[in-house]
Amino acid sequence: MQHLGTLPLVTERLILRQFRTEDAEAMYKNWASDPEVTKYLMWPPHSDPSVTAAVLADWVKKYENPDHYQWAITVKENGSEPIGSIAVVEYEDSVAKMHIGYCIGRAWWHQGIMTEALRAVMEYLFDTVGANRLEARHDPRNPYSGAVMRKCGMQYEGTMRQSDRNNQGICDAAYYALLRSER
Repeated sequence: MQHLGTLPLVTERLILRQFRTEDAEAMYKNWASDPEVTKYLMWPPHSDPSVTAAVLADWVKKYENPDHYQWAITVKENGSEPIGSIAVVEYEDSVAKMHIGYCIGRAWWHQGIMTEALRAVMEYLFDTVGANRLEARHDPRNPYSGAVMRKCGMQYEGTMRQSDRNNQGICDAAYYALLRSER
């Protein structure tokens, strides 16, 4: 793979861009502090804006690395305020595999925004970075996340029982993936 980092991606309704430290207030307000958004995630809701600011400071520093992929999801009509995030949370160069994770504020659920963002990221990772396999997983108790994966062409590969942990405790993990050759 040719790691190029978090380049801006533009879709019909969205601009995916690097986070900035000044995004902390919007991130905290729009999703990071919401226990419903973080219910099936591996990190707890942020207890106050200083936690969000510390996370963003770390992400912004990591943009120096060409193998760091962390986008702020923004809606064109709302300006540049982030409403969610999408990232490569792990990768394996030897098999050109990348694992994607995402979350979005509750006010933007069920509008097709995450599907649009994931499609853009997948296209970039396949066509520009050179990934061969893109994968994602979700807790089966959060079926909407799996629906996003399916809408983006990912195929269900199976559920690993009690193989993961999130804010609900030990949980199953439903895996989805798409190979470059399957597009």
